[in-house]
Amino acid sequence: MSAMPSSESEQIGRYYDAVPYVSHPFPQTDIEHLEVLAALFALEAAVPARARVLELGCASGGNLVPMAARHPQAQMLGVDLSALQIQDGQALLARVHVPNAQLRTLSITDIDASLGQFDYILCHGVYSWVPPEVQAAILRVCRQNLAPEGVAYVSYNVYPGWKAREIVRDAMMLRGGPRDTPEEKLAYARGMLEFLEQSARPDSVLKKTLDEAMPIVRSASNSYLLHEFLEPCNAPCYFKEFVARAGEHELAYLCDAEPSTMFVQNYGEKVREPLLRECGGSQVMLEQYLDFLVNRTFRQSLLVHQARQPQIRYRLERTRLRALHYAGMFAAPDGSPITLDAQEQPCVGLRNHSLTLRLPVHKAVAMELEQRYPATVDVDTLVAAVSARVGEPQASVHDPVMAMLEELLILGAVRVRCQPLLVAPDVSSAPLVSHLVRQAPGLDLADGAEASVCNQWHELVALTALERTLLPLLDGAHDAQQLSAHVLAEVRAGRLRFMKDDQAVTDAALQEVLAQEQLQPALRQLRRKGLLIA
Repeated sequence: MSAMPSSESEQIGRYYDAVPYVSHPFPQTDIEHLEVLAALFALEAAVPARARVLELGCASGGNLVPMAARHPQAQMLGVDLSALQIQDGQALLARVHVPNAQLRTLSITDIDASLGQFDYILCHGVYSWVPPEVQAAILRVCRQNLAPEGVAYVSYNVYPGWKAREIVRDAMMLRGGPRDTPEEKLAYARGMLEFLEQSARPDSVLKKTLDEAMPIVRSASNSYLLHEFLEPCNAPCYFKEFVARAGEHELAYLCDAEPSTMFVQNYGEKVREPLLRECGGSQVMLEQYLDFLVNRTFRQSLLVHQARQPQIRYRLERTRLRALHYAGMFAAPDGSPITLDAQEQPCVGLRNHSLTLRLPVHKAVAMELEQRYPATVDVDTLVAAVSARVGEPQASVHDPVMAMLEELLILGAVRVRCQPLLVAPDVSSAPLVSHLVRQAPGLDLADGAEASVCNQWHELVALTALERTLLPLLDGAHDAQQLSAHVLAEVRAGRLRFMKDDQAVTDAALQEVLAQEQLQPALRQLRRKGLLIA
């Protein structure tokens, strides 16, 4: 095993100490998500509740620790080259009770077989941003330390989309790279892009490239821009090249973490038949063609041991789909209720997918999923509920329900899990959120104008001031009367304000009324955000 040269290792470590990577949950890396992706394509994976998980480049644990809190019987280990970020994560672990998570300062190149085997290996935002020898070490670890039925996740920048972005990066590095501090680097780099934007010829390739890149540059955080465009390393590759490199380490491509990108029917009939003929059944070749078609810039690939490749099935089968649990959101664009009739009704689903509901059975599925969200529902329960809504036997609605779920899954307009998601079905008399959420940093209103926490779907969700006030008390031991009294006390202490006609409410009687009136809507919203648990 060869370690990274100390000077290069130290340079990257210092860079991440100076510019900490934003550490928060990435839903696409959630082990419950990886488990169900394996199941979709006919592979078994470890049950998350008892899994061993390794995260390479864990920063301060913002992605790993919430997973550990949800699965207290699992064992989670995160490693990172930045000692500063690991210290921050260890400080968090010392404050919250998540004993099954560990964070260590460790170079990926120094990991060997003695670390043991893991059911899931996660590597988000690292592969493209490290030297070739570290890229090779990532794949070596994914082979050497992955359990026989394990699943590894690796994200990376890809061509052809990054061909254009490299022009932007090169321009930013030319002016910003030699500067001393991260703040100077970014300021000078932005200045370079503003100069080019003002000076580029309207019909030039540069102008088109800047038109695509500048919205990202203007809206992204400083941390993202520094790591994406001004880091010492950024080495995109073609998807086919990445799969070949994985193959050299006896790893096989399983799927993308966003499976809707894999289904050729999502790209239109003109694309579907020619591509299927051209690619001859090769999923890798099909996806490489699609990368060219959509000018893709970023991938999130799941890998398994090469010996498992013959078991992978890319055609979705009803028997596998029947075993899953589904969740979805559906709303008419104009806010009107979904009507249980045969009139076509436009609808917006998850990820802002535009859908048209045509049959009563389709509308009943949408109504059931919407009512239960963010909770999941199994197929048998859903079929029974749809049958009751439309007044038809379960046997007659089963196939239309399954066909709709499959279509929604292909579109990416429904969420799936192998096990039920642990969220509250409704607001109980004494609401409960996880201890990690109750102790999350930044909930105190004095800590800043904004705060967010990780929900049961492993998403980062923003909180209102009222929600931040409530969360620490949602331990299953406080009822509505106690919660509204707490809210009222916070208002009268000046830490929370009720507004009416753009003015702070100061009348004591009205404050008491509002504390009671706004409590239940706030609790319902916390449930909708996936924070209340049963």
